[in-house]
Amino acid sequence: MTAASSGSRLDDERLRRLLDEGRALSSERELDRALERLLGLARELTGARYAAIGVLDERREGLADFITAGLHPEVQAAISELPRGRGVLGLLLTDPAPVRIADVTQHPLSYGFPPGHPAMRSFLGVPILIGGEPWGNLYLADKQLGLKFDEGDEESATVLSAWAAIAVENARLGGRPDRRQIELQRSVRALEARIQIARAVGSETRLERMLALIAERSRALVHASAVAILLEHDDELVVAAVAGERPRMILGSRIARDEPIAARVLASGRSARVHDLPEQPRSGLGAHGAAAGAGMFAPLQIGESGVGVIGALDRLDGTRFRADDEPLLEAAAASAATAVGTAPPAERERLRDALTAADRERRRSAGEPQDQRLLHALGSLREALAVAHRKHDLALWQRTGAEAIERIERELESLRASSRDPSR
Repeated sequence: MTAASSGSRLDDERLRRLLDEGRALSSERELDRALERLLGLARELTGARYAAIGVLDERREGLADFITAGLHPEVQAAISELPRGRGVLGLLLTDPAPVRIADVTQHPLSYGFPPGHPAMRSFLGVPILIGGEPWGNLYLADKQLGLKFDEGDEESATVLSAWAAIAVENARLGGRPDRRQIELQRSVRALEARIQIARAVGSETRLERMLALIAERSRALVHASAVAILLEHDDELVVAAVAGERPRMILGSRIARDEPIAARVLASGRSARVHDLPEQPRSGLGAHGAAAGAGMFAPLQIGESGVGVIGALDRLDGTRFRADDEPLLEAAAASAATAVGTAPPAERERLRDALTAADRERRRSAGEPQDQRLLHALGSLREALAVAHRKHDLALWQRTGAEAIERIERELESLRASSRDPSR
């Protein structure tokens, strides 16, 4: 499959090429050569005719240097003026975030091309950040066959921009091992995880089965006793897939979206490790985890929106989850989010129906309409109040009591709504 015909997700081939390049970058000591390789790979993976890296000036108000790939030397020599960050290129100077444009010539900020410059239409720009601060931008233009850059192209460019930042940092430090190389190693491990998950999912088209396979594979990657994938639905998180010899989260069961751990992960867009789940006040995830002592959670994101959470409970060897485990779970979260985001509407509806049926059967088997939900709510409240009581902290006790009253009111309203719903 050629880059120009690639789909909207990162396929196995592109993941493998990114992985190979990450390994090569870890041994590359010449910055110019590293950036040239990155530009060549960016063109290969996205089908872009042209690629460039613009280096910001000291005030970060324009471009001090511009490194190109794809331009014939004679054409490059004929261009009267190198870009300085005006027009569309300036979008990333004022707001360092990925930009995709179907036809740059029709954009309101289009500044036109200098004499001798080849015509370009489709555009993709991604910032290169070092220590969270803009250093430059990776630009791609004119996707072949007249196509537009897609989400897979953007994700490839984002990975390459991160590795460009690593190459710059390595060059500054004379190639000495440092934090950036550790980050590179973590990125490589995450890509390896993505490839393993992609191969496990294979040609599976049923969303329900894809999520189950991702849960199973990610459990093996982080050596967890159990893994669950929870998807957002009607201001709640629904357990959509579970894996483990003793899965502690039940398929179809629900927790509130504002549950503290899940809310924190979804709001920040970052993974979190929790070493004392039973001690977490108001933790629905802690209540679901039952005997679990530790957990690690990562958000499922589609664009800027959080659509769910993947959670791993208790390492099998009894140790805590480590920082090195986070990129592996994040890779699984990215795969799950891609599966959800690219699934046809009918397949997503089929999954919702299956989870609703599983939840009804779970409640019916328990013999009470609100059995598990109410039990989880009461268990969570009990744990929160017990923690406040043990700590003899008046302020904590007052705050926890107020939160408990709010939670009880929500559960009462849920019970009233359920009593009016004949399907339950």
